[in-house]
Amino acid sequence: MNHIKISSWNVNGIRAILKKGDLEDYLTSYQPHILCLQETKAHPEQVDFNPEGYEQYWNSANRKGYSGTAIFSKLPILSHRYGIGIEEHDNEGRVITLEFEKVYLVTVYTPNAQDGLRRLEYRSQQWDRDFLTYIKDIEKTKPVILCGDLNVAHKEIDLAHPKTNHKSPGFTPEERSGFDNIINSGFTDTFRYFNEEPKHYTWWSYRTRARDRNVGWRIDYFCVSNILQKDMANAHIHSHVMGSDHCPVALEIKGSSL
Repeated sequence: MNHIKISSWNVNGIRAILKKGDLEDYLTSYQPHILCLQETKAHPEQVDFNPEGYEQYWNSANRKGYSGTAIFSKLPILSHRYGIGIEEHDNEGRVITLEFEKVYLVTVYTPNAQDGLRRLEYRSQQWDRDFLTYIKDIEKTKPVILCGDLNVAHKEIDLAHPKTNHKSPGFTPEERSGFDNIINSGFTDTFRYFNEEPKHYTWWSYRTRARDRNVGWRIDYFCVSNILQKDMANAHIHSHVMGSDHCPVALEIKGSSL
């Protein structure tokens, strides 16, 4: 197998996007070997979605209709794990880890700091620290491919209006510092490795036709252990794909690296 295609998409409700047909259309057009989803807002028994050739892994929140992640993989795995081993974090279905022969693949739906920044302290002082500890711990065994909605625009280039958003959820100094810590601990932001141009976003507010005007934020990522840089073929933002307020992002990597 030459290149492996891995996609990540916050679907903002898998049942809603399936009704629109956009998820099936994306699978048909891009044909990823692995598809990671965030904000599924469902338990697997509530969803009629069985794409041919994919094994399914679901981590649903205890609270129905909230959060949740899923991975669909055509490639065989050695093991899977749900959560990061800390009960306070793991009841919201935010993390799935698949172990392949040579790497770990982790998909994550990072908690939002929320309006009024009422969850910022939890996000920055607990979640970000514990999640980074988790990925660095498993990285001791194998390199890590991390993807998902990290709910932060890292730098000013990553959102349309940075000057007016320094106190907004997703662009506070605390959240940006949390992403700095991931990069500084030995991870590569794959899209920025290939593309340093502005106006590339992955999320647009439903308000004021923001997507039509491309007034967006880049908050969905693929990050990899630096040792995997040599194996990366490309990284994409599929901004033309509709169906959610987020668009899919993708990483193409040498098949020999998995």
